[in-house]
Amino acid sequence: MTDAAPQFADIALIQRILPHRYPFLLVDKVRDIYVNESCVGIKNVTMNEPQFTGHFPGMPVFPGVMIIEAMAQTSGILVGLSMDLVDKNANVFFMGVDKVKFRRKVVPGDVLELHVKAVRGGGRVWKFEGRAMVGDELACEAEFMAMFDVPKA
Repeated sequence: MTDAAPQFADIALIQRILPHRYPFLLVDKVRDIYVNESCVGIKNVTMNEPQFTGHFPGMPVFPGVMIIEAMAQTSGILVGLSMDLVDKNANVFFMGVDKVKFRRKVVPGDVLELHVKAVRGGGRVWKFEGRAMVGDELACEAEFMAMFDVPKA
């Protein structure tokens, strides 16, 4: 880890980096950002989110694929700050997801901490390791790859 002080991204900065919007923007803030290395995204899981009307009625469970997507969006913030992509209208595309394991249900009231570490990056294609935590409990872990595409001006 570098000696530089960690950075922070609030929702305004997140929206200047990611193209995602409600109801698919799944990161509320990102802290402990060390460019080119790692960061921690925060997702506050609330009952008023649209997926809980059908997943599952009477027993709301935050969908696993959305946990993985939240980790990917968190990694998008890391790359956006690492590659100076603020206000560049960059698109992010999944290229692969591996070694996914779900360890605990995530339910309304939980605060997901999305710990993302860059394994390989610097160009258009990055590889990450991610862990989604609720408190000190592991909810999900995965490895994933993404491609970052910046439209030509």
